[in-house]
Amino acid sequence: MRLATFDGGTGQHVGFIDGDEMVDLTAADPSLGTMIELLERDPKVVGATSGSAPRALLSEVKLRAPVPRPPKFLAIGYNYAAHLEETHMERPTRQAWFNKQQTSIIGPGDPIWIPAIAPDEIDYEGELGLVIGKRCKNVPNDKHAVLDVTAGFTIVNDVSVRDWQTLEPGMVVSKSFDTHGPIGPWIVTPDEIGDPLDLRLRTYVSDDLRQDGHTADMLYDLYEQVAYLSSAFTLEVGDVLSTGTPSGIAWHRPGMYLKAGDTVRVEIEKIGTLENPVIDEPR
Repeated sequence: MRLATFDGGTGQHVGFIDGDEMVDLTAADPSLGTMIELLERDPKVVGATSGSAPRALLSEVKLRAPVPRPPKFLAIGYNYAAHLEETHMERPTRQAWFNKQQTSIIGPGDPIWIPAIAPDEIDYEGELGLVIGKRCKNVPNDKHAVLDVTAGFTIVNDVSVRDWQTLEPGMVVSKSFDTHGPIGPWIVTPDEIGDPLDLRLRTYVSDDLRQDGHTADMLYDLYEQVAYLSSAFTLEVGDVLSTGTPSGIAWHRPGMYLKAGDTVRVEIEKIGTLENPVIDEPR
């Protein structure tokens, strides 16, 4: 199932996609107003609601970030070997996580801003996103245990301001500029993904293929990631975990940084495409 947050002209709703139609669960049950409220429900309840839910053509609604305000938006750094090489970093001895602020989040088709205060080194990072579906703590490093607490998978573009990143080891500010957290286009449930460690990931900038990676190449796979994080703190419904980027980024390649007029398109098989135009920050 593909779960989505969207605007059909009457405000933000949630639903699921059936063929070329959006099934509007919020219209059928106003208590399902957000993706987190939807994920907290028993799937049988959602199924019962869908029978009376109105439908609209997918082409006639505006998709939003599937989880517009997750409780936590976390990303792991340096998680692909070839990416380590291109960034001149040594392999970390443990997982290296950072926080992206909620206010960085945008959805499909929304513009990525080139910030006026730091316009020169804006980078892209296509990544597989995992969305937590059950509140959990101390999840074992086990495929079945992790997938049991996983609502599904989405696409993340971890946009980064590289010159600020070099001045800030924690990366929280350089990774959290407004509009620098595109997520979407929807959440695909695990039953439709199969093996999440067998997905091809590609990132294009204005039709130029920049990244061509595979989730099997993670240094710390997503099962290790959920186990590691949940050993320290509780993961909550709607948390978004961005699982790392393969090689092909612009960092250390000055001519490849994003500029106004570009379009960034991240494709992950079995999920879809997240596409965002790049513009100068509005004044």
